[in-house]
Amino acid sequence: MVSFATEKKQDRNLLSRIASGDGHGENSSYFDGWKAYEENPFHPIDRPDGVIQMGLAENQLCGDLMRKWVLKHPEASICTEQGVNQFSDIAIFQDYHGLPEFRQAVAKFMEKTRNNKVKFDPDRIVMSGGATGAHETVAFCLANPGDGFLVPTPYYPGFDRDLRWRTGVNLVPVTCHSSDGFKITVEALEAAYENARKSNIPVKGLLVTNPSNPLGTTLDRECLKSLVNFTNDKGIHLIADEIYAATTFGQSEFISVAEVIEEIEDCNRDLIHIVYSLSKDMGLPGLRVGIVYSYNDRVVQIARKMSSFGLVSSQTQHLIAKMLSDEDFVDEFIRESKLRLAARHAEITTGLDGLGIGWLKAKAGLFLWMDLRNLLKTATFDSETELWRVIVHQVKLNVSPGGSFHCHEPGWFRVCFANMDHKTMETALERIRVFTSQLEEETKPMAATTMMAKKKKKCWQSNLRLSFSDTRRFDDGFFSPHSPVPPSPLVRAQT
Repeated sequence: MVSFATEKKQDRNLLSRIASGDGHGENSSYFDGWKAYEENPFHPIDRPDGVIQMGLAENQLCGDLMRKWVLKHPEASICTEQGVNQFSDIAIFQDYHGLPEFRQAVAKFMEKTRNNKVKFDPDRIVMSGGATGAHETVAFCLANPGDGFLVPTPYYPGFDRDLRWRTGVNLVPVTCHSSDGFKITVEALEAAYENARKSNIPVKGLLVTNPSNPLGTTLDRECLKSLVNFTNDKGIHLIADEIYAATTFGQSEFISVAEVIEEIEDCNRDLIHIVYSLSKDMGLPGLRVGIVYSYNDRVVQIARKMSSFGLVSSQTQHLIAKMLSDEDFVDEFIRESKLRLAARHAEITTGLDGLGIGWLKAKAGLFLWMDLRNLLKTATFDSETELWRVIVHQVKLNVSPGGSFHCHEPGWFRVCFANMDHKTMETALERIRVFTSQLEEETKPMAATTMMAKKKKKCWQSNLRLSFSDTRRFDDGFFSPHSPVPPSPLVRAQT
């Protein structure tokens, strides 16, 4: 039997550095949780004790609307009796510009998801194989191997793959703090920029995700303006990942960088780029529709040539063009999706509040940022990983630990809530409740704090190792009333 070390040595001799290296980023608890789910996936009948997938940011709440439209419009597919007459026209070679009707429909949809406050030029729409391909294309266009992009933390773990693996680009973390709701500040940007300079990493751009993954927060107008001004002043690019644009709900408002640059005089638009897709807003990740929208003519030209390596199939373009051109359907879908996201968010947060579990106040995205810092044995990432393993392997919930998102504060977890039905969500909350009840039984009031600490340590070594008994309340701010961390007295604005 060949050892793993021997296999790696053989790989280095026979394969390229990319193929034999670990740059893909799969050696992460984020992906390990997925593997645990894949080995034992939950099913209410066939596998009721399986792992519930709460690590997948996918919008499955409006699948019924999508199926209804497809059944009503069989002509949108070239593989049906009603649409087969267009088979030859669509199935033949299409160049990398994409179908004109596809680019027009996507541009219109992007305008609608931004409340029609901005216009998008279909000729600047560059298609790619999902947001993954779009991000890599942008990185190839803007940076050389060894260059860096500033990225506020916490950020999506997949960026380590999308932006670094094949491009050789560095990601320079911009440390954001829970004390002010993980806001991006100019001071933090300047500090990260200076750290990169000291490390001899030429900074080529700033990448922000708005709405945020994993926080579920949105950037306000003043913050966006400060980001545009910062990048313009430095002469570096601003890449705005806006793939969650239509997932805001309640009173939350999404403001696109495309809207803000209209308000800034002398803005160098050659430095502004948007990454978009239909994976989150429309719940269509399998169709692999990614978009690069750049205000830089040269980037549009080069990105379009690069898109040859990851085109959207012409059949998919044809279907999407038909679907997004149906304005009544699009309006209903966006409206209903926001209502259902709001309802599901209320369901899970009400459940967590009842258990005394904190979460970052936010109303966007397909997830929430759960605060379990007070449950760690020590304020370390080793302790976070230990807690995460208990949640995945004993409670059977695949939630993603904050360390995998490059959060500098251990104890935060991303919990996805839109990729399951109501019954599964109820099951997930019930699992948390059951184990919480067990811990409460094990941590009956004791005479001294030291005794309580010893008892809590025992709980770490058995069952769930959690204690949700801390229900201290604080003034309204960025955190739920049950969060163990009070909001900063200097920060009262809602994200």
